[in-house]
Amino acid sequence: MAKESSFDVVSSVDMQEVDNAYQQAARELTQRYDLKQSNATIEFSRKDETFTVTAPSEFVAGQVVDVLNGKLVKRGIELGALKWGELEPATGAAVRRRAQLVQGIDKDTAKRISKDIRDLKLKCKATVEGDKLRVSSASRDTLQQVIAALKERDYGQPLQFTNYR
Repeated sequence: MAKESSFDVVSSVDMQEVDNAYQQAARELTQRYDLKQSNATIEFSRKDETFTVTAPSEFVAGQVVDVLNGKLVKRGIELGALKWGELEPATGAAVRRRAQLVQGIDKDTAKRISKDIRDLKLKCKATVEGDKLRVSSASRDTLQQVIAALKERDYGQPLQFTNYR
């Protein structure tokens, strides 16, 4: 057994599942009776990792967002991974709303997570490595306590714990 055990704290989304959810939501827009003739559209840019919802009214835009959220949840994507922007006017009386997928942990959030780990006063070390955080300790029990503590807190984005060794 190794002297030091570790795990990584990451925030990532399976892009294939997001694309599948988008395809299902777009199909439902063309088939659902109340949305069929509404001229509402949903677009997904895989390169920019953004969703764009265009609808004739605020109410219809809310329905389209609900359809997309439902499909994402069924596909196992946490809704915290989407940062929705404000409604903005589009052409005519239409409205547009954009959402950005959150991938990776930014420096401020990583520092906050690292500080919270230090505040636990356990014998472990947290280091920031790019867009992830590596937590290491001699005791696996300590690492499990850290994971449990991080799951209780909300950092505004979903966290996954990988590379547990």
